[in-house]
Amino acid sequence: GHTPGGITITTPGLLFAGDVLFAGSIGRTDLPGGDQEALIGSLHRLLQYPNETRVFPGHGLDTMIGREKLVNPFIKNMVGQ
Repeated sequence: GHTPGGITITTPGLLFAGDVLFAGSIGRTDLPGGDQEALIGSLHRLLQYPNETRVFPGHGLDTMIGREKLVNPFIKNMVGQ
């Protein structure tokens, strides 16, 4: 997660990402208890899910893992590392 107590819930084909991953963005770490290393670790784990996995973030529109790999600038930067 991006802060202590954050969770992600998964079921086959679906991922409820809380505030870790959003359509076109990622969670903030400038909040009390924010942890950039924990956020990056969580994102790396989420990117291991199949591209077809539908992601329901804590805010905003749903997306898919594969779509975020293609269009999310934060994810594209991570994958390029």
